[in-house]
Amino acid sequence: MLNYRLMTMDDYEAAYDLWIKCGNGLNNKDDSYEGIEKYLKRNPNTSFVAVLDEKVVGVILCGHDGRRGIVQHTCVSPDCRRMGIGKKLVDLALDALKAEGINKVLLVAFKKNEGGNAFWESQGFTIREDLNYRNKALTEMIRIDPDYLKDCL
Repeated sequence: MLNYRLMTMDDYEAAYDLWIKCGNGLNNKDDSYEGIEKYLKRNPNTSFVAVLDEKVVGVILCGHDGRRGIVQHTCVSPDCRRMGIGKKLVDLALDALKAEGINKVLLVAFKKNEGGNAFWESQGFTIREDLNYRNKALTEMIRIDPDYLKDCL
């Protein structure tokens, strides 16, 4: 039986394992137990999991800063794709953001993630050609990204 519910810290290990399995770009600070716990405390109603036979098979980490929604670490187990799980997770997260008065949502997807980018396009997310994404780490972090690590070897 497939169920959807709010993500809790009880889901952390299963979600983290799924993020690794799906090749999500992670780091040792933001994606640690403490990092995700802080995120979910700040955004308790906007992140969801899909559970099939008591196993987490989909995750969407979503939150907002009071003005703009942010979708992060969305993935569905490769064994469960093409079942509408990703779309349902996105719909749940976007509805939760709307309920909190958020009118606009952003996300970042790796350019080489062709399947992910095709999915986001199908969900109505467009590429902004007029922006540059910039990033600055305020503390030293270790990337946990299989493709990145492979490129560094």
